[in-house]
Amino acid sequence: MATTTVKSALWQGIRDGAPYLLVLAPFSALFGVLATEAGLSVFETLAFAVLVIAGSAQFTALQLMTEHTSTVIVIISALAVNLRMAMYSASLAPHLGQAPIWKRAIAAYLTVDQSYALSVSKYERDEGMSIDQKIAYFFGVMIPIAPAWYAFTLIGALGGKAVPPELALDFAMPLSFTAMIGPMLRTPAHVVAAFVSASGGLLLAGIPYNLGLLIAALIAILAGAQVELLQKRRLDRDG
Repeated sequence: MATTTVKSALWQGIRDGAPYLLVLAPFSALFGVLATEAGLSVFETLAFAVLVIAGSAQFTALQLMTEHTSTVIVIISALAVNLRMAMYSASLAPHLGQAPIWKRAIAAYLTVDQSYALSVSKYERDEGMSIDQKIAYFFGVMIPIAPAWYAFTLIGALGGKAVPPELALDFAMPLSFTAMIGPMLRTPAHVVAAFVSASGGLLLAGIPYNLGLLIAALIAILAGAQVELLQKRRLDRDG
């Protein structure tokens, strides 16, 4: 019975992750195209995607590399953009922290926006899931996503300039984030944090090295926490 339950969690993860292929395919293909246009070889482009597996950080690093920015700044900027992964890890730790270290290592590598958003949402809905079921679901989400990320990056790298600019593949990134974040806006705190982060990101877009995104994220966290605190105080007062 336990095996069947774990298998069911795995297949549920696969089913939940599969729809993201609609946006990940053009997004990863776009990276492949731009990377080769920027001077990277097909092998370097694919290695970049496999080793980093973080779309926003990859595009940030690629943009700075094309501007001949120093390697130190490229690394720092990519890490700043990916700082949210530290928050993702802290959020996932109570759910996956008891898994064997080799499974946690693989989960750390596969922690991306899609795997985090879907898994945390699933864990919150089904509080009775065992550690094996949680791991199975997490890995299941990435079974369709990770191979597609590599494959379409390779396709984009091989296609290179053959992709016409009118296809506008850059729509994929905002669409992907909208699909992930929308269903998670279940409380006023979530809505406020999303609104503040989006507004802050636009207002602070002029700050060099994409640091405006990091500042906007920190402000959004504080805003969401403040809303939760006000709600708690109101409930305590009314109760």
